[in-house]
Amino acid sequence: MITTELLLVRHGQAHCNAAGIVGGPRTCTGLTDHGRHQMTLVAERLAADYPGIPRITTVYTGPRQRLRESAEILAHSLNAPIAVEPSLDGPRHGEADGQPWQEITASFRGNPQTHPDRPWASGSDTWNDYLRRATGDLAELLSRVAGQRIVVAAHGETVIAAHALLLGLSAGNRVRFTVERASLTRWQHRRDRFGHDSWWLDRHNDTTHLHATTPADDIR
Repeated sequence: MITTELLLVRHGQAHCNAAGIVGGPRTCTGLTDHGRHQMTLVAERLAADYPGIPRITTVYTGPRQRLRESAEILAHSLNAPIAVEPSLDGPRHGEADGQPWQEITASFRGNPQTHPDRPWASGSDTWNDYLRRATGDLAELLSRVAGQRIVVAAHGETVIAAHALLLGLSAGNRVRFTVERASLTRWQHRRDRFGHDSWWLDRHNDTTHLHATTPADDIR
């Protein structure tokens, strides 16, 4: 029996993604037209997948503009309320906010996960600091929504944090996950007939609703 369902949808293409810049809270300007189309496709899929009871109770998201715009498209199709959670806003980029990702990764000699105990810019998180904060916040959210089916309009990093939490991955692990824009990841909390509880990863990075029109991309 499924007791709780967590549906994670990465946001659609944002202007910062198209420009190749770090889209922190200061410089994120929302979704491109293509990103809105991507989110419409995943919203239509979810509306078709979950037409009845139990319904999707809430669309959760962070305050960053590309997340809020993605959540609005999902909530409209699902006829569900939006809850903005500051803890879902993703990594803190510090002075990297608005800078080209290519320059940041060249200076850092990799992406944030490459050197997980070093900040990738002045004032930024380290990857492990972000992961510890994000997994704690997700655990608290899941405790609040036990028994519900929820959607999270998320950063790719939030999807990775959910996997770290529910798979029990330690900080500094070398596991990597592909998380494409507008992809769907589904975790289900199940209870068997003996009363044993466990989390099941039902699907990860599912983009079938995009009809293979969107190229693979990284987590930024």
